[in-house]
Amino acid sequence: MLNFLRRWRHWRRQRFLQRHGIEHALWAEHMRRPLFAGLSAVERARLRELASVFVYKKHWQAKEAQPLTLWHQALIAAQACLPVLHLDERRLRGWHDVIVYPAPFWAEHEQVDEAGVVTDQPGWLEGEAWLDGPLVLDWRTIEQETSTTHPHRSVIVHEIAHKLDMGNGRANGMPPLHPEQSRPDWTRIFSRHYEHLHEQVEQGVGHHFLDAYAATEPAEFFAVVSEYFFCQPHALHQHHPDLYAQLQHFYRQDPRHRLPKPLRA
Repeated sequence: MLNFLRRWRHWRRQRFLQRHGIEHALWAEHMRRPLFAGLSAVERARLRELASVFVYKKHWQAKEAQPLTLWHQALIAAQACLPVLHLDERRLRGWHDVIVYPAPFWAEHEQVDEAGVVTDQPGWLEGEAWLDGPLVLDWRTIEQETSTTHPHRSVIVHEIAHKLDMGNGRANGMPPLHPEQSRPDWTRIFSRHYEHLHEQVEQGVGHHFLDAYAATEPAEFFAVVSEYFFCQPHALHQHHPDLYAQLQHFYRQDPRHRLPKPLRA
């Protein structure tokens, strides 16, 4: 019975890819980008499958005359699915919309502090992720990040990290961990690094490895260090090996082994 189910799922997957899979030449073009360097043939095939499902099942919206062809969708989907390459693909379910602006977009949100005081927080954003809601992106930032030889960040990875973090019902820097992971270890390590960075930023210390935006709140800390994990793995491991180890266990990947080490980590 199990063998039958496996064969049926394999047949169903192949049938879907034949009908809706991202075209191989287009996929090969995107796989030449530095973020995907070193992926094995098996990993690239799996990522293509995940990205094809992402393109097919998400509802895409272009804002302010932003072009949004399959070329754009495939590039976004490839980056969005990279963090879940070795995870259960169901972690990207539960929401449907991908909204793409041509440039940073204006958003107005309410911020509630620990005392319950509500303040308006308007500003220009490069991306945002809503609980059970859309993934919103800025194409200009995506284009800048993917056209560089050594990308240092990825707004798509950042926002997908928020989506994964929300798997527990809210973004708080504690995504649903694997059964074999230690929740106390995760909390201790992430809290220590977050609080240290927050203190440095509050005191105006100008030299710290992680971007100051990571000190905004624990949810942003997790999203920022996830960017570093996929874009600057050697540097993150050099500066914060315990953080790197936690992310390695969570994402079930080790980008250091596939991405070339820069001259200066």
